[in-house]
Amino acid sequence: MENEMIYDEDALLRFVQKAIQTRSYSNEEKEFAELMVQEMKKLDYDEVWIDAVGNVIGKMGCGEKIIHFDGHMDTVQVQDETLWEVPPFSGKIVDGNIWGRGSVDMKSALCAAVYGAADARDRGYLEGKTIYVTGTVCEEYCDGENLKYFYKEANLTPDYCIICEPSDNVITLGHKGKAQIRIKSHGVSAHGSAPEKGKNAVYEMAEIIKRVETLNKRLQKKGHPHGTIVLTDISCVSASLNAVPGECTIYLDRRLALGEKLDDVKNEMEELIAGKDASWEVGTLYHTTWTGAKLVYEPMHDPWKIDEDSHLCKALRCAYKEVYGREAESYDFWDFGTNAITPIAMGVPTIGFGPGEYKLAHMRNEHCSVKKIQEARDVYSRLLTHI
Repeated sequence: MENEMIYDEDALLRFVQKAIQTRSYSNEEKEFAELMVQEMKKLDYDEVWIDAVGNVIGKMGCGEKIIHFDGHMDTVQVQDETLWEVPPFSGKIVDGNIWGRGSVDMKSALCAAVYGAADARDRGYLEGKTIYVTGTVCEEYCDGENLKYFYKEANLTPDYCIICEPSDNVITLGHKGKAQIRIKSHGVSAHGSAPEKGKNAVYEMAEIIKRVETLNKRLQKKGHPHGTIVLTDISCVSASLNAVPGECTIYLDRRLALGEKLDDVKNEMEELIAGKDASWEVGTLYHTTWTGAKLVYEPMHDPWKIDEDSHLCKALRCAYKEVYGREAESYDFWDFGTNAITPIAMGVPTIGFGPGEYKLAHMRNEHCSVKKIQEARDVYSRLLTHI
């Protein structure tokens, strides 16, 4: 017989509101981490702790089958607060939507997972299972590095992983790959009054930039789905404003569609710099988390997709049908990267599902449907009866 929930129906929404009101930019998640710990303890999780890099981990159950729900705590920054229709850290509910930074990406889903696991426990769904719910750090910059540390520290390999990123409550089977590349062109510095005595690295880069644009157009002609490439940053080094730049650097974001491989990207980079005094390298990123731990992120990942006939996908379809009263009519495939790259690299069956229209992520006036937050909680809970 199912047990009664230990919390009232509005508790989840109050938690989401508190989460949005608690600013948690990347590497500044401490206050939100403490809020998550407090909420998990209130829900009587068996164990709650913060690991060395600042991830929050809640654990319930002691069965052999290990199921992991993951969502990240960090958000992108707000640079235009006065232009929002509803203040970005208010967490106000307006016309059936909860508003604010992180409402879509991805505090609503993370809070729903926290409550979904507790609901499953209260209803007696956890026999033979151990459930982990994680709120992870610095995902906006370092996809998956957070989970590498968690799995290693906990000596853990889950049997299944659910990535709770926004999908508008559509079952999501995978996402594009990613390669972030740094290209440097090399010149010779000279005084600005005698540029002919030097070699301008920016001019050397100019043709490479044109090639990047041409490559993106070529990728788009492949139809749907297709990869993309875009220049996201540019800088140069010169002795002064009166000197010819001796070095120019661009940063490229290359997204890979299914069927594309990282080896394809490496060949493309060689083509971009061919005949130019330039070199390329992986755009490694270095971050320090709120605990002082160091993250080193190598952004080179192939695309991935779980089979529609896999046990995990079938289980999620069953949960979806029980909550919505109908079969899932379609699947989705994310354009963006997620923490899934780590369990995927470990061979762990992984799938995506979460509330929020992901096209609203990182945007002004970010907001998420209250109804879909509640439905996501129910789907997470029911999923645990089928795995």
